[in-house]
Amino acid sequence: VGGQEPELARAGALAANPRLHHVVVTGGEDMLPYAALDGPLTDEPGSSLVAAARHRARLAAGSADHFTGYGARQVLDAHPARLADLLMDRKRRHLVRPVAALAKADGSVLVPARVYGAARRLARTPYRSGLEVLAERLLRRRFDPPGDGAMDASLAALTWAGAGPAARWLTGEALAEVSVRLQTSSQRSGVGPGQRPGDFRARAALARQAAEVRVLEQAAEIRFQRLHTPFLDNQVVRACRALPEALRVQPGARAAILRTVLEGAGVSELPSGWGAPTQALVASTARTGLRVAADSLLGLFDRPLLAEAGLVEARVVRKAVRAAAAGEP
Repeated sequence: VGGQEPELARAGALAANPRLHHVVVTGGEDMLPYAALDGPLTDEPGSSLVAAARHRARLAAGSADHFTGYGARQVLDAHPARLADLLMDRKRRHLVRPVAALAKADGSVLVPARVYGAARRLARTPYRSGLEVLAERLLRRRFDPPGDGAMDASLAALTWAGAGPAARWLTGEALAEVSVRLQTSSQRSGVGPGQRPGDFRARAALARQAAEVRVLEQAAEIRFQRLHTPFLDNQVVRACRALPEALRVQPGARAAILRTVLEGAGVSELPSGWGAPTQALVASTARTGLRVAADSLLGLFDRPLLAEAGLVEARVVRKAVRAAAAGEP
């Protein structure tokens, strides 16, 4: 539990509420991500498949109606590209606090200049040009080095579109085909000149999260149990879209908004730090599962069908699995 003391304290405060029944779901190595990949496949691929057994055990301990917080980050948080939207609206002063928070998290004095420069470039770049730049980078196999800091993630998000980590696994022919499709898409795109990059990226992130939830519902389905995702409800999404961008980008905005909503509904005295959980534990658990299941994953990519089809380089995939299992970013 090293480094998770604040989250454990919040869990303890919530569990002490006599009106709540607190359930701790335990599990061994068989509940780690990547441990059980031989389960039934879903209609669409999704990252939740690697942890389907873990999700199923958690949901099985719940009741007939299970409420989740999926989508909260996507509808309440500000996508980093929204910094470009603020520059387009000439609201530079609202960038001060989020950029300062990034600098504090990254511990570098270069953060403000680099983030502001990237946001300014994005604000001046049309959607079509953004796709054309990405198409050219894929064709030339020009990928940004992987980073694990808050600044690296923000800089990578300050674009109209970007290549995911798995793009490095693709063959040259596959990358060329993707590049051609991007060029074609940019020429017939319906994104008008008034489209804002932050709003566009936020909508895309929400759509991806909704697709992930659909996969999760299929992969970890429990009979006679209803999985509720209130943050993905149409009315909730529309209400969250009405939030001003200047509010979204402020550090701690999501927790403050949720506290205000709950206080209006009569729920108060929430523990300190509630509404802003860290993702460090999720990443750490995924790393542990990957390390434990490294041998079986390497066997899975010994002669993958995608490599036989000429889409991925099996050698590159195996190298990436070994590196990730060793703790590299």
